[in-house]
Amino acid sequence: MKKDPVCKMEVEETDAVTTEYDGETYYFCSTGCRDLFLDDKGSNPPDEPPDLIIIGGGPAGLTAAVYASTLKMNAFLITADLGGQAIDSTKIRNYMGYDFVTGPELIDKFKYQLIHSHYIKHLMCEVETIEAVDGGYRVTTADFKRYSARALIVATGMTRRRLNVPGEDEFQRKGLFYGNIQDFAFVHGKEVAVVGGGNSALQMVENLHGVASSIHLICDSRLTADPAIIENTSRFGNVRTHEGYKVVDFSGEASLSAIRIRKKGGEDIERLPVEGVFVAIGFRANSSLVSSFVKLNKRGEIMINHDCSSSRPGIFAAGDVTDAFGKRIIIASGEGAKAAMAARQYLSNMKRTAP
Repeated sequence: MKKDPVCKMEVEETDAVTTEYDGETYYFCSTGCRDLFLDDKGSNPPDEPPDLIIIGGGPAGLTAAVYASTLKMNAFLITADLGGQAIDSTKIRNYMGYDFVTGPELIDKFKYQLIHSHYIKHLMCEVETIEAVDGGYRVTTADFKRYSARALIVATGMTRRRLNVPGEDEFQRKGLFYGNIQDFAFVHGKEVAVVGGGNSALQMVENLHGVASSIHLICDSRLTADPAIIENTSRFGNVRTHEGYKVVDFSGEASLSAIRIRKKGGEDIERLPVEGVFVAIGFRANSSLVSSFVKLNKRGEIMINHDCSSSRPGIFAAGDVTDAFGKRIIIASGEGAKAAMAARQYLSNMKRTAP
């Protein structure tokens, strides 16, 4: 793997766009980054600061970036990774144009649009702080670089929730996982548990039922997944469902060997001899970057208007970090497109009213 010197994206040597400069070969994710590199080396005047910074590289952020490009906006995407939570989705049903597609496949399509079909400047780096400054906002990244813009789109998504019970830290990656499909190989032929009752949990059951010898599905309330998924998993003969149970703790020696559960409202504890546990109990909104600027709801989600604007002028938000109805990839993508269009209108209004 090589690292693009402009955007810091890791690229395969065989797939990269290359150029020779001063006796050295450089590797780029796209012709866009290569041209920026050559412009800089040729001492061309630097580009103007962006009008819009998009933070986050999940479906909402990537769609916002592509739409910003098609709208000919001076925009800049900053993200720690590409794909967000979608990269872990093994089965995405009925995304328009696909009856079925995996998260990685869909994100590869988004990525191609971003860096080849509708290029905009981008940087692979975590955003650490956002400050209000005259005329807009200043963003500081983990590599201590600062970027200013008149408007922001926050599309930082969500982070998986934890159980916060004894043994959870100790057995992470030692039998306790948070839903990555590559982890399924560790539990081939073993007894496992899935914790959660939503779509993500039931999709794990669908993928595990042909891998694990038996599966315990543990949910602290009733199953809340889509009825079609619940009906499908109910046909699996190696799945035992524990509705209304809480996880008490995890135990084992070098790796996980058991989990204990308790019926809510009861005292009896049941020990399950599992060697793998997959936790899928929901997410928390990654809204801390702007929590001092914008209104959040009780779940910590950014409250937005119909046009994705927040309570703070110039800050827009899209996707799972917001209180928009429905945590679905197709909804996040649509909200990203809407946010880009709304940010363009906001910036146009600013120019018209500028003294």
